[in-house]
Amino acid sequence: MTGPVGSGVVARARILARGDGRGATVLPVLEGRGPLAVRRTRGGDDEARVLLVGAMSGPLGGDRFGVDAAAEEGGRLRVGSAAATIALPGQAKDAAEYDVRLRAADGCELRWLPEPLISAAGSELRVRTRVELGRTARLVLREEQILGRTGEEPGRLTSRLTVRVAGRVVLDQELDCGGGAPGGWDGPAVLDGHRAVGQLVVVRPEFADPVMEARMLGESAALMPLAGPAVLVSAVAPDGLRLRRILDEALALLG
Repeated sequence: MTGPVGSGVVARARILARGDGRGATVLPVLEGRGPLAVRRTRGGDDEARVLLVGAMSGPLGGDRFGVDAAAEEGGRLRVGSAAATIALPGQAKDAAEYDVRLRAADGCELRWLPEPLISAAGSELRVRTRVELGRTARLVLREEQILGRTGEEPGRLTSRLTVRVAGRVVLDQELDCGGGAPGGWDGPAVLDGHRAVGQLVVVRPEFADPVMEARMLGESAALMPLAGPAVLVSAVAPDGLRLRRILDEALALLG
């Protein structure tokens, strides 16, 4: 779905994965147009893989983008993106919005692994990610945010992530950085001058028992068990390449 809204563009992609009863995953719903095109790529026999392909620049000021992705009835879904998403200033003074809604039913698996989001100078973007999981669902979610392109200051980036398992909130956090954000966002208690920030959320039924212990992963990442069968890894780094390396190593550690 795509079209104008106010002074920006509204577009939403929809992805639904479902088991076919023979061990494979099919995609009865795969819809995306304009700036949010979607393409199925080659995956394993039991996993459907989808790429989000940015067909336009943005999001720009005033744009409203959204993605709905769900795994149902034994489905296994992996969603990535073909390139980084770059938040840019537009003619409209309104903030852009990017709304992501992810769902996985009992016994299903969803892997949300997009390329980084880059907050360019002069932009303002609000990202909202909501995850709803069944009690025995499995999730791997990676978020990477780069504050400013090389040699420039970042725009304003507000990002909120909420994860629920069987209706229970296990994570609800917000990060607000860049020009106009509350003071202290770049201080030693938050980013400490780093320009790449990311997190990894892994939900698996087996994480409920035994509970993992919180610990540091090197000097700039921390692993924290959540109130449920979930683990959060938060990390900062000087640049996107080092951030990706930290998160990849954390995922390999979790198995």
